[in-house]
Amino acid sequence: MNSNLVAQMGTLSRFIFRLNRLRILIWIVSLTFFTLVVPTSFVVLYSSQQEREAMAQTMANPAMTAMIGPANLSNYTIGVMTAHQMLLMTATVVGLMSILLVTRQTRTDEEDGRLEMIRSLPTGRLSYLNGSLLIITVTSIGLALINGFGLYALRIESMDLEGSLLYGTALGATGLFFAGVTAVFAQLSESSRGTFGYSIAVLLIAYLFRAITDVSNETISWISPLAWVTKAEVYDTNNWWPILLLLVTSLVLYIVANYLNSIRDMGRGFLPSKPGKKYASSFLKSPTGLALRLQRTGIISWAIGMFVLGASYGSVLGDLETFFSDNEAMKQLLPPVEGVTLLEQFIPMLMIVISLLATIPPVMAMNKLRSEEKQDRIVHLLSKSISRTKLLGSYFILSIINGLIMISLAAFGLWLVGTTVVAGGLSIDMIFIAALSYYPAMVVMISLAVFLIGIFPKLTSFIWLYILYSFLVLYLGGLFQFSEWVGNISPYGHVPQTPIEDFSIMPLLLLSLVAIVFTVIGFIGFNKRNIEN
Repeated sequence: MNSNLVAQMGTLSRFIFRLNRLRILIWIVSLTFFTLVVPTSFVVLYSSQQEREAMAQTMANPAMTAMIGPANLSNYTIGVMTAHQMLLMTATVVGLMSILLVTRQTRTDEEDGRLEMIRSLPTGRLSYLNGSLLIITVTSIGLALINGFGLYALRIESMDLEGSLLYGTALGATGLFFAGVTAVFAQLSESSRGTFGYSIAVLLIAYLFRAITDVSNETISWISPLAWVTKAEVYDTNNWWPILLLLVTSLVLYIVANYLNSIRDMGRGFLPSKPGKKYASSFLKSPTGLALRLQRTGIISWAIGMFVLGASYGSVLGDLETFFSDNEAMKQLLPPVEGVTLLEQFIPMLMIVISLLATIPPVMAMNKLRSEEKQDRIVHLLSKSISRTKLLGSYFILSIINGLIMISLAAFGLWLVGTTVVAGGLSIDMIFIAALSYYPAMVVMISLAVFLIGIFPKLTSFIWLYILYSFLVLYLGGLFQFSEWVGNISPYGHVPQTPIEDFSIMPLLLLSLVAIVFTVIGFIGFNKRNIEN
């Protein structure tokens, strides 16, 4: 490569890293934590071979194969169990990490005008792209090494050094592959939304195609890059070839992205843009219509994902009795309750996960206003006959509706699939009451985002730490025996565990009151503070 094309790449790499260092750190710490905590918990939950064999029998059904991939169930050690249940899901999240980071470092910076300013300096035409790819490459390598050596440091008998390094390398290679995919779409599309949308589409198609073909024809599943992760057979045969294939494909994608970047004009893409309507509708001219238009693709994608998530959980409900009957640790986690079936005990555990995941898209929708503010876009709206209250209220209403749709779709998917695998079917009333009981807690999270936007706009991103905290203390609280007050710090800790507990409206009314207080304070603060850029 001509050195002039990558002039000052090192300097730009340091600049890009400085802009994204906190995001990179949060991603690595979060992914590593979940990677290391799961096998540790498996050692406690499945201490005997009999318990592991019972778990293997639970996994031996097409629904589980579609969701987490195939595995050697005849050799279901702690290592194989960890790779089977965690590797594909974690790799998918790593792919999402790469898509988000590379989109931000390439197309978003180009849209914001940062790249045009940098190009006016003595830098190479390909320097910024390769600086971005260098950062995501180092991030992926760091993630691979930390997770690989971290798993080996657990000193679990069936998790040797080679398998641990292969596990970490599979995660890193997946990150590199989707970084390459995103870099290519950053050249093909002319917007950051298009880059993100096309890249997410590749991720979803790869996952769904693998899910279908892993059940119907494993040979055809080789077409999906995510299938290469499962075919590594980590902690079993330790097959490195699929991961090497991922690395080679990533290199090819890097080269293609560089070539496309070298021949395209700044601000343009190779895919033709779809012409818009000549005249905007009355709804689009409103703040609510504009906010919905900006987030339409993300809302649709999350809606599909939440329905699939609920359906995935519903597919395993039919095997609960077999799983829990031979697992003493799980019996301690869910002790028998008189008059309540095992299924009814398990539903609240699922709802905690579903409701927390369903909280992400509405909070993202609310924080979109802060993103628009930082990009100096809402000033143009406020210069017209639009009040700050109306602008903030538009995003707030959209987020409230967003959250209701997400948790309802997840509950519907859970019921739709679960009722086909559970003898006697599932009560739709039980499922929706259990799900919607968490809706006030979701509204508290949305109102907290409003509060931060109005009072402490620079701390808006800290809402994600609170959501992560809620997930850790509530989902893993039973396993680690956290005190009750630790869970009560989260609004989700005050939700009645329907149908185990009697439904009580009072905690939900109190949560709603808290949400109203946060919302009102946020609106007042947004009306009084200066608009930042």
